[in-house]
Amino acid sequence: MSTAPFPWLTTIILLPMAAAATIPFLPDKDGKQVRWVALAVALADLILAVWGIAQNYDATQPTFQMVERLPWVPQIGLEWSLAVDGVSMPLVLLAGVVTTLAILASWSVQVKPRLFFALMLALYGAQIGVFAAKDALLFFLMWELELVPVYLLIAIWGGPKRRYAATKFILYTAIASIFILIGVLAMAFTGVPSFDMADLASKSYPMALEVLVYGALAIAFGTKLSVFPLHTWLPDAHGEASAPVSMILAGVLLKMGAYGLIRFNLEMLPHAHIVFAPLLAILGVVNIVYGALDSLAQTNMKRRLAYSSISHMGFVLVGLASFTDVGLGGAMLQLISHGAIAAALFFLAGIAYDRTHTLNLGEMGGLARAMPTVFALFTAGSMASLALPGTSGFASEISVFLGTTTSTTYSEPFKAVLVLLAAVGVILTPIYLLSMLRQAFYGKTGPALSSLVTQAFSDAKPRETFIAACLLVPAIAVGFYPNLLANVYDAKLTAVSASVQQTYQQVAAAGNLPKVAGLKLPLISTKAAMPVGTLAR
Repeated sequence: MSTAPFPWLTTIILLPMAAAATIPFLPDKDGKQVRWVALAVALADLILAVWGIAQNYDATQPTFQMVERLPWVPQIGLEWSLAVDGVSMPLVLLAGVVTTLAILASWSVQVKPRLFFALMLALYGAQIGVFAAKDALLFFLMWELELVPVYLLIAIWGGPKRRYAATKFILYTAIASIFILIGVLAMAFTGVPSFDMADLASKSYPMALEVLVYGALAIAFGTKLSVFPLHTWLPDAHGEASAPVSMILAGVLLKMGAYGLIRFNLEMLPHAHIVFAPLLAILGVVNIVYGALDSLAQTNMKRRLAYSSISHMGFVLVGLASFTDVGLGGAMLQLISHGAIAAALFFLAGIAYDRTHTLNLGEMGGLARAMPTVFALFTAGSMASLALPGTSGFASEISVFLGTTTSTTYSEPFKAVLVLLAAVGVILTPIYLLSMLRQAFYGKTGPALSSLVTQAFSDAKPRETFIAACLLVPAIAVGFYPNLLANVYDAKLTAVSASVQQTYQQVAAAGNLPKVAGLKLPLISTKAAMPVGTLAR
């Protein structure tokens, strides 16, 4: 555990928040100066994050690094405690890149621009706070703080049903957050009271309590990850949110749920993970197939992409439940890959809406002739999303498949069903994405646009092309060389996976393996079995 000589993490959290507090007071009603201020702050924050991590982060170490600790409310044990490791560091940078590009994508905001950019910067800081928090109570506070800007960004700048979508978002996520608080308090006050995540991971919990806490946290993080049946807020939120907000929703906010599952459920509650892992795998394939089928049924471009996100998050669940290094690494790669690809697709959908003033695929058609650059970028994003070889989507999904099929923990019939159903989702993905491309960009102009001069639709501007390229080029680069990202998180995820596998072996050797469908007792000799003295839980 290393301490940074300079408070890098505190700086990159508080800088955008401080700027957000001052922007509403700037004398700029039309937003032309405010947007430059917001972009400058976001870009400076991203540069500080990259520089600080490059100087102080060692990817070969699985422990917390760049630790910053300061007593905040000692009466209740709350500390301003920050750190990063292989799980959180890539997501910190992903949040910085996506949010900075989302601010650049908000160049045309004219309604209450000062409030809009202030909320975007506040959201920026809160996102970093979620991923960098080392104190579990601070993690919960940052998690709650992030909800408020998202609610307002949807409710004020969204579509016709924006208030309904925003209210549904806040109800689902705020109610689910209660389970985080319950779980954190239960763990913190078991044994010696502490909210420090390293301390929580080292504690031994009664098995009954561990299962209850795991279930509570799985509900909270599963809601954020849009796991069936807690997913219905996401299509409504995406359908009504503006393109920049959708970029953050798909690129960053969904990843918070998976981050919580890795940080708390796998790392701190490995015994309960043995019980719940088959259920996570089942819910994963349900997400994959259900999301793909629902996406195929959508006529609204953004809702189709929203259900596509639900489907892709299913691969994350399957990877987390695989009990293998490869599967867990694939889940992590899927988080980062989908974050970039989905943000690009939602941004490009926003460009199409700005030109055509419709998201209905039945009203589009023939846009490729008028907007060839948008068409090319949309095609590249769709190919990456459907896991074309040579893209990061392929590298992540094939890793999840390999991790699942090589797992020695599950029975062969259970693995066969998982892989078969996941493969159905892989087949459906190109169907709904390529049909979307065909409806929007090929054929004749739709009836709703026939009265307009299609040739007058402007193609992507340099700023818009730059935003999409910043998201899609890395997705292709990682597809050709996945170790660009894998080397960053491998050490940490290998340690997490080893802890879960060791726990499984301990339980199996002690004869206490839960009677869960799909799990099987491995052939472990008494000498090879792990010590079982810690199993009296």
